[in-house]
Amino acid sequence: MGQQTDQNRENAIAYYRLAFEGNPRKAVELYAGAEYIQHNPVVKDGKEGFIAYFEKLQEEYPEKSVEFVRSTAEGDLVALHTYQVWPGNEEWITMDFFRFDAKGKIVEHWDAIQQIPEKSANGNKMY
Repeated sequence: MGQQTDQNRENAIAYYRLAFEGNPRKAVELYAGAEYIQHNPVVKDGKEGFIAYFEKLQEEYPEKSVEFVRSTAEGDLVALHTYQVWPGNEEWITMDFFRFDAKGKIVEHWDAIQQIPEKSANGNKMY
């Protein structure tokens, strides 16, 4: 991987961690580009939509936690695989994808989110 690709991966993790742990405005200031395209259907498009969504999550669920299980980067794309625990011990897995601009700023986001079921047909962990 090139130096910029490695830096994008590190920045995606820092961005996600800052937002998830309660400081989405700082995350956007440090890591988001001039435009921000959001593909999650429950989050409004743009930087302010992202900030509002994560501020609400922090207010409603301050005890949530996130663990970064793995990450990969290729060119201007970064993928993160996370394990999350929410109040009531609900466990979730996410796959987040970020596109970076030429300045190394996040300009687009996609994700897939799945709650870990109580039973698994194969016994393998999802993370």
